[in-house]
Amino acid sequence: MSIEAKDVVKEFGSPPQRILHGLSFTIADGEFVSISGRSGSGKSTLLYILSTLDQPSSGRVLIDGRDPAELSVAELHDFRNRQLGFVFQFHYLLTELTALENVLLPAVKAGEGAKRAERARSLFSEFQLEGKEHKRPGQLSGGEQQRVAIARALIMEPRYIFADEPTGNLDVANGLIVMDILKRAHRERGATVALVTHEPDFAAMAQREIYLVDGRIGARS
Repeated sequence: MSIEAKDVVKEFGSPPQRILHGLSFTIADGEFVSISGRSGSGKSTLLYILSTLDQPSSGRVLIDGRDPAELSVAELHDFRNRQLGFVFQFHYLLTELTALENVLLPAVKAGEGAKRAERARSLFSEFQLEGKEHKRPGQLSGGEQQRVAIARALIMEPRYIFADEPTGNLDVANGLIVMDILKRAHRERGATVALVTHEPDFAAMAQREIYLVDGRIGARS
């Protein structure tokens, strides 16, 4: 059980500009990995490919030995909904829904809304969001919105969590709360976590750092 990148290349535009240059590595089952580097180094591009939200121009990504590119649209949607959790720099909560309804969205899509309701309430308690269940996103602080977004990512108890600069719009205190939540998801639930961050201190909290330099794996200078 792992994520395996095999000679992953990504190009954009015409003439094509190469963003990722033949990356090969493995993220072990249950590992917490940070993906870091300067702006423009290809961090988010790599995360999107690893998380099935984009495909490489060439090369392959295997998750548990399967190539997501070979799944049908329905199979891929089901796999993402049940096995993958996504956290972004912006929370992407639906403004017309309450916090609880937002958290339960993946479960409702899977036909498990009622089954996951108790888990949703436990996540609100764990993330210090008690009493916020029926608030709409506009009634929550930035830190609370991001915690609701993480609860949504965890509601299906995914084996893989992909986080793209989840602390980018937060102050230091809320950034540390988010990092603590991700570390606990890894430690207590055994989730595999891939975190994109430009913050060296946050990158160092992971078990291993994949540092990108102009689309290649390098080392911090």
